[in-house]
Amino acid sequence: MITVNNLTMSFGGQTLFKDADLKFTGGNCYGIIGANGAGKSTFLRILCGDLEPTKGEVIIPKKTRMSVLKQDHFAYDEYTVLDTVIMGNQRLYDIMQEKDALYAKEDFSDADGERAAELEGEFAELNGWEAESEASKLIQGLGLSEDILYSQMSALSGNEKVKVLLAQALFGSPDIILLDEPTNHLDIYAIRWLEEFLAEYFGTVLVVSHDRHFLNNVCTHIVDFDYGKVKMYVGNYEFWYESSQLMQRLIKQQNKKAEEKIKELQDFISRFSANKSKSKQANSRRKLLDKLTVEEMPASSRKYPYIGFTPDREPGKDILKLDSICKAAEDGTPLLNNITFTLGRTDKVAIIGESEQAITMLFKILAEEVEPDSGSMKWGISTSRSYFPKDNSEYFNDCDLSIVDWIRQYSGNEDTETYLRGFLGKMLFSGDDIYKKVNVLSGGEKVRCMFSRMMLFGSNVLLLDQPTNHLDLESITAVNNALADFKGVVIFTTHDHEIMQTVANRIIEITPEGCIDKMGTYEEYLDWKKNRE
Repeated sequence: MITVNNLTMSFGGQTLFKDADLKFTGGNCYGIIGANGAGKSTFLRILCGDLEPTKGEVIIPKKTRMSVLKQDHFAYDEYTVLDTVIMGNQRLYDIMQEKDALYAKEDFSDADGERAAELEGEFAELNGWEAESEASKLIQGLGLSEDILYSQMSALSGNEKVKVLLAQALFGSPDIILLDEPTNHLDIYAIRWLEEFLAEYFGTVLVVSHDRHFLNNVCTHIVDFDYGKVKMYVGNYEFWYESSQLMQRLIKQQNKKAEEKIKELQDFISRFSANKSKSKQANSRRKLLDKLTVEEMPASSRKYPYIGFTPDREPGKDILKLDSICKAAEDGTPLLNNITFTLGRTDKVAIIGESEQAITMLFKILAEEVEPDSGSMKWGISTSRSYFPKDNSEYFNDCDLSIVDWIRQYSGNEDTETYLRGFLGKMLFSGDDIYKKVNVLSGGEKVRCMFSRMMLFGSNVLLLDQPTNHLDLESITAVNNALADFKGVVIFTTHDHEIMQTVANRIIEITPEGCIDKMGTYEEYLDWKKNRE
């Protein structure tokens, strides 16, 4: 259990959150949400003792073991995978090291024997005899081979290191687990396994994540960082989102009614205050008017960009035909092999596969940036395409334009300052922000610029390679809604499970042998594939 009393955190005179009073109990999973910069990760760092709060306290009972998902992927390069995982229970690892050192001594004394006996007792209490077996189960559950246990961490890929560090955080049944973006770089099967693990976990879990599907599946509570405050709600992310939207609508409706009543009373008072026969009524209405207030909605740190794609023309019957497309990387490594499919005008296709490099190459071919080594591709004559690349650096790195001048390049005849300012305002670039140089923008700001560019084209086919990278939950939700509502063809790939499930009506998986093409939702495809195994 964790108790937070009157917690306040400020940096450089700016308060992230203040007077937070919360209690986190065992058997529950708490999703930590809020806009970028609201203080979510800072809050976790305070809980684990890495940061001192400006005010308040965090109370954790003695002998409570807390485990934290580490973000430094190079910190354990000198250790084996097995040692790294077991370090999730640092006391157990220290005992193992001390035991090994004692038993390796040539002059093993009686005192050494007594110490070894003490260590063996504590080792057994900490379930040390099962440590290697547990580490193996965690590693395999996350999709890695058992053979990797004795490999050096330095020999692993980035994605493999992520999984090992996650296994470390889960190892040894800690009382509290703190997870900051645990699903980053995990494949769908590893995410599913993690969801099942947390569902059966007995302790307290706090998780920061942009993965709405994951939050929906694992969370019993939502902790919302907004308005400079921290509030806890019972339920998963979807329940919180629908409830918050409803509350916003109710407040707006209430305010609208109050404003109408105020205007009605003001009109009466102004008309009849000088009339003796009506003066009494006017005075009573003046008193009523004084009691009426319009509730101001607090300025939320959450901001939803407007993302919407409107095609200038409907696509025709013929959209796209790929026939036996093959492509190798520059070093000769095969990426695409015999990719064949035909798209219709109602298709919204999710491209999946183990090789992100292969998927990105396919999108480059579809965008006609790269020629295939063999095979043919034909777009329908009525199609117009907009492409969202995974790497957008060529659009910004060597560009010295301001945001408003950058977007003006794509705006056609609508290039007035007033129009562009209004358009960029919808994408959360307000005031003097529009004069920022595009080469200094953050990852999220660049993504919003790329979406702005696509929206101006009026295309009836959208090609999107990882469009949610660098985005916060609010922007991801906006992208999700825009793609679901789009009256055209969408070809996309993303790590966001919710977008995959709610947008795609067709799944194409890129494999070394070719591709698997199935109509239906993402979940239906996963179930179909699981039943085949």
